[in-house]
Amino acid sequence: MPATPRPVLLDCDPGTDDAVALWLALAAPGIDLQLVTVAGGNVGLERTLPNARAVLGLAGAGVPVVAGADRPLVGRFRSETRVHGMDGLGGVTLPEGPPATPGLAADAIRARLRAAAAESVTLVGLGPATNLALALAAEPDLAGRVAEIVLMTGAVGEGNWSSAAEFNAAMDPEALAILLACGRPVTLATLDLTAQALVTPARVAALRAVSGGGRCLAAAVEILAAIPPSRRFEHRGVPLHDPCAVMWLVAPELFTHRAVTASVVLDGADRGRTRIDRWGRDGAPANARLLEGLDAEGFFAALGMMLKELK
Repeated sequence: MPATPRPVLLDCDPGTDDAVALWLALAAPGIDLQLVTVAGGNVGLERTLPNARAVLGLAGAGVPVVAGADRPLVGRFRSETRVHGMDGLGGVTLPEGPPATPGLAADAIRARLRAAAAESVTLVGLGPATNLALALAAEPDLAGRVAEIVLMTGAVGEGNWSSAAEFNAAMDPEALAILLACGRPVTLATLDLTAQALVTPARVAALRAVSGGGRCLAAAVEILAAIPPSRRFEHRGVPLHDPCAVMWLVAPELFTHRAVTASVVLDGADRGRTRIDRWGRDGAPANARLLEGLDAEGFFAALGMMLKELK
């Protein structure tokens, strides 16, 4: 794990797996979580914002939470309640969290970047990339303050929103295109990677058995237990998408990766599909790091050990 915690601005759309990722970001010793911004995504902004507030409130965290985009840059908003439930947290009720910080997410991101040193801040995106893209599109020079952009988005193979597209990429492909073209290092945790972090009944039971945990670990276990098993995995379990992006920051040894050229399709039947050139066949320079392999047992062990530190 990094010796010095890295400053992190985290954009999300809670969302069951976002909730676990937020608790992981708060618990991980390698992360200094400075700002949480929220978009509509898994459910509408009217739910994702109170969900983010509740998740941070349960942990007793004083991190500012700022509301952002309730729709993509182009087109209309669509949610994914089949996985996350109408409330976004699989029906698990958390106490109401502290009020949101006034303002707009893109403005809050820009303010934090303006105050930062060059290449010092890590941006983490766990939902549609709208808020991050708005910030960097409005003030492109601020990209120079960004050390790395880590996104849970895209797929090398089959999508989960359509046969071609992963949900986050499909919800705002124009925003994703802006981040891929911003000139800063981008790390992608795609569906192909997160499929290796499969939440099974046995893994839920192992997390439930972790001793010394507090209410955040208990709530995370209840949320994971509430997510319906995926038909894509023959109902054996469900991928734990968003925590993979956060875990990369603190335990990169759990991952294998390679440099790739990544782009996103903006129109036609394949809108939202990510095109990942792993072998340089297109002749374009690499613009992203693709996380390819995951030590799943190590991942879930680290997740339990870190979440138990939140009381």
